Amino acid sequence: MQRNLNLQIWIFTALIVASGLVVLYSASYQNARVSHQVFYDQLWMAATGFVVMFILSRIDYRKFYDLAYVFYGFCVVLLVFVLMGGRHALGATRWLTFGPISFQPSELAKLGLILALGRYFSDTRPAVRFSLQNIRGVLWRDLFAPLILTLVLMLLIFKQPDLGTSLLFFGIFIAMLFVSYLEYRYILGFLFVCLAAVPFAWGLLKQYQKDRLLVFLNPNIDPLGTGYTIIQSKIAIGSGQIFGKGWLAGTQNQLNFLPERHTDFIFSVIGEEWGVVGTLAVLFFYFMLVFTAIRVAEQVKDKFGVQVTTGIMMILTLQVIINMGMVLGLFPVVGLTLPLISYGRSSFMVFMIMLGILLSISRRRTIF
Repeated sequence: MQRNLNLQIWIFTALIVASGLVVLYSASYQNARVSHQVFYDQLWMAATGFVVMFILSRIDYRKFYDLAYVFYGFCVVLLVFVLMGGRHALGATRWLTFGPISFQPSELAKLGLILALGRYFSDTRPAVRFSLQNIRGVLWRDLFAPLILTLVLMLLIFKQPDLGTSLLFFGIFIAMLFVSYLEYRYILGFLFVCLAAVPFAWGLLKQYQKDRLLVFLNPNIDPLGTGYTIIQSKIAIGSGQIFGKGWLAGTQNQLNFLPERHTDFIFSVIGEEWGVVGTLAVLFFYFMLVFTAIRVAEQVKDKFGVQVTTGIMMILTLQVIINMGMVLGLFPVVGLTLPLISYGRSSFMVFMIMLGILLSISRRRTIF
């Protein structure tokens, strides 16, 4: 059983990565806007990522428990450096550059939050009973203290600005909160308060973020501007029909009608060239990888392993759902990549690191 779950993680990760390489080759094939070098960069990252996965799978994941808060603090420092002197591109300041190396600390912070919350919740013990006398202490310990850990990273990333990634952090927090000891009624009450406060957040958004939300409601209000990408994305996916137009044969892709087709909107290329059959195959690979993570979480013997597995499973699930929904016009455009498929060194490598940790948990899930 143990080997079967480990093997499934390897197989479905490899299938997703391979699918991404095939699509990325097409997205950059004889294309003036997207250099073919991005395919070779991703190929190199894939080879490196599998080596990293193998190494991490051999390391006892409990060692990450000891480093959790230190790594979290390191991520906070990197995010502060980004705001102070990061590289500005595409309307945001999200990158740190050291010589030839450029990366997004916000991607690394995803793992930092998962490990920090994993340690915090695993150290927390349930109250013997709830009463009016101890309810404040319980809510502070089990809800507001870990919420502060989350909000620090969310606010630093929101300032870049990067609304999509900052909201992902809240999703990680809620998922890990549900597998903590806090009673569901308090979690649901907290979610109700958050939903009630959503309308008041409109004034905090940048103008381009407001434009994206308005375009989500009606892409035709700015068909040559903010709404252009989502309109072209829908055309690409719809034209693929059942079996697609064929590899390297997508007109929206090859004729440069589709912007960001190698990053945030790469799922449009899958839909155009592979059709419904291809998109369902990719979705199946993701589903099986997440389902395997759920099976691992069910069998882990210690709280830290359960929490970290839940965090990894949730960030993968949320990012896949939001990216695909964004490309299909079901969600606003928030600038999130499709995990392990979209071009992006930071995002790709961090997900490979997470899956390496997941393998480590799976290998040792029955030991403790």
